[in-house]
Amino acid sequence: MLSTYSTADKVLLALDCIIFGFDQHELKILLIKRDFEPEKGKWSLIGGFLKRTETLDEAANRILQHLSGLDDIYLEQLYTFSEVDRDPGERTLSTAYYALINSENHKQVANGAYSAQWFNIKEAPSLIFDHGQMVEKAILRLRRRAVTKPIGFELLPEKFTMLQLQKLYEAILDEKLDKRNFINKVNALDILIKLDEKDMTSSRKGSYLYQFDKQKYDQKIEEGFTFKL
Repeated sequence: MLSTYSTADKVLLALDCIIFGFDQHELKILLIKRDFEPEKGKWSLIGGFLKRTETLDEAANRILQHLSGLDDIYLEQLYTFSEVDRDPGERTLSTAYYALINSENHKQVANGAYSAQWFNIKEAPSLIFDHGQMVEKAILRLRRRAVTKPIGFELLPEKFTMLQLQKLYEAILDEKLDKRNFINKVNALDILIKLDEKDMTSSRKGSYLYQFDKQKYDQKIEEGFTFKL
């Protein structure tokens, strides 16, 4: 056991945020142009460094808000990357987080100084360091979470059609879903509110709009309900 901290190696701890969005058709990721060396001018995840007075969650929220203008969104710690040579600038560990937002509501990211841009997840450019590995892990985590927790609703507007919900899950899972089976599974969960309103852009008759009933979901969880889609 160490009797003093003075002989211990000092390393930097970075945080990198994988921000997923959905534009009613495609799963997207928000990237920025790196504005300092090494790898200046190349595409990167949104990131920064932990301060002495912060927890990891506090730092992730600060970085996310400062570099993108986004606040109060779903954010989950993913994994810590610790390869010795992962950052050529300095010995640096990185704890990755992923965030979920409705990209339709955030087409214009507030802080334009970092050239932030949305990319289709399948057409995203190559990223610096091990950021590509971070994205791969985040996609796998998102897929697991989406079928065991209702986090997919974080990517939708407050009111949505059943078709929009199906397209979202098809984008996340990267597979075509049978419409009837999907609707039956969603209805069986009994956690949506069917509204009297309709989306009239999809057809002449229109499609009914729904809302996620978080209060009912929380109550069902307390009663032993398990979300499975």
